[in-house]
Amino acid sequence: MGRNARHEVIMAGVGGKGVLLSGDILAESAMPQYHNIVWFPSYASAMRGGSCECTVVLSDESIASPILPMADAIVVLAPSELKTFEKRVKPGGTLIVESTGGLLHKIERKDIKVIEIPGVEKAVAVGDIRSANLVLLGAYIGATGAVSPELIEKELEKRFGGSKKGLEVNKKAFQEGIRLAQAAKAGG
Repeated sequence: MGRNARHEVIMAGVGGKGVLLSGDILAESAMPQYHNIVWFPSYASAMRGGSCECTVVLSDESIASPILPMADAIVVLAPSELKTFEKRVKPGGTLIVESTGGLLHKIERKDIKVIEIPGVEKAVAVGDIRSANLVLLGAYIGATGAVSPELIEKELEKRFGGSKKGLEVNKKAFQEGIRLAQAAKAGG
């Protein structure tokens, strides 16, 4: 599988658990593929449901800092966070955004690739709204190829293997995200 020596993504949303879990799954699953990995969560501790983000950097070279003012890719799991994070995508980068129910903010930038993914809708269709984060993680993998999908699926087996139904739903959600991003890439 061809890949760059470095991939960086910021996952953003509200609430925290789905955003942080997606980033953690990405970081853990990438270990066999990269020499250096950073998973850096950031969330407001004042209240549940507040803004949160996590940065994941996958690299074969040293990683100087886990703090990225801008990233090659941003995955926005909550459309309410779109306006804030749109400006943090590097020129030429990719913005993947949850689009179920429509976007609250018109995307202004013309120098980035935008992929709208109805993650919540697809998660409900595969059996559990809580797997929307995995639809968007799949979209990130489908759009960038940053990590082998098989490695992510192995990590899902580790985390959700105790529940056959849970594992099946989460794998379906992840695979649906890959399919949606690849279809968007082919069409755009």
